[in-house]
Amino acid sequence: MILLDWLHFLHSPEGLQQIITTAGLSALIAIVFAETGLLLGFFLPGDSLLVTAGILSSSTLTGGEPVLDYWVTVLALMLAAMIGNQVGFFLGHKTGPKIFKREDNRFFKKKYVEEAQAFYHRHGGLAIMMAQFVPIMRTFVPFVAGVAQMVYPRFISYNVVGAIIWVFSMVSLGHFVGKTPLGEKIHLVILTVIFVSVLPLFISVIRRFLKPKL
Repeated sequence: MILLDWLHFLHSPEGLQQIITTAGLSALIAIVFAETGLLLGFFLPGDSLLVTAGILSSSTLTGGEPVLDYWVTVLALMLAAMIGNQVGFFLGHKTGPKIFKREDNRFFKKKYVEEAQAFYHRHGGLAIMMAQFVPIMRTFVPFVAGVAQMVYPRFISYNVVGAIIWVFSMVSLGHFVGKTPLGEKIHLVILTVIFVSVLPLFISVIRRFLKPKL
């Protein structure tokens, strides 16, 4: 129950705002790094966190200073995502196929790695970029690329471009929304972002369910 309450807090608009206003940029960096680089970080907020950071970067404190500096936030989180992806890649490279023999537990499901593997084989190097915008895939695809022994210079090129596009687009979306009346309806904005983020996974599940019946 405590774990579920914590997860709800972590993904709620109030929780995201409290984390950012209390712990600042360092918390953002840690969460982005953990979600992209550590397998157990797949449950952490990604898109919603970045959009919330963008909205807060358009808000000001009592003294007139922004809650978060827009460009510092963008650059720091780009770097966190790039490094996180590389950590995931090297973990996969070191662990290799042994990960597919690991038993499921509360925090690890083998099916996530298998789905990421299928995603990687389906899209090749572009999967590294595309996965940045898909929850769970964002965590596991760099790892699977390492397991598949993807050539590192090729991986790093897709990694850098994907991290730049993902962070810049999400934070910028929040920043510009924050300057409009929608910025005051953060619940609606975050729910919309979450819906759009999980839509590809939902479609994938539906296709898998219908495939044997076609």
